[in-house]
Amino acid sequence: MNFRPLHDRVLVKRTDAEEKTVSGIIIPDTAKEKPMEGEVMAVGSGIRNESGSITPLDVKAGDRVLFGKWSGTEIRVDGQDYLVMKESDIMGIIQKKAA
Repeated sequence: MNFRPLHDRVLVKRTDAEEKTVSGIIIPDTAKEKPMEGEVMAVGSGIRNESGSITPLDVKAGDRVLFGKWSGTEIRVDGQDYLVMKESDIMGIIQKKAA
């Protein structure tokens, strides 16, 4: 991929929506909501503070994150849909459970 976000922006790929409910009912495409969870694909260099130094972002490529329903701008790169959003639009990083 030839896309690198600038400053405090993050490139996120949405996770696929659930195909069926816990009870086994299949959800049609027209009834699915866009997921508010995704994987960070690329991050910018960070934000510049008052002293001029760059503060790196808390998220990194590969992190699974939770974001707001209307966060980010949808873009298409190499035929794939992504979201570009500021790091402040991300609510948190989803930690993997220990085995």
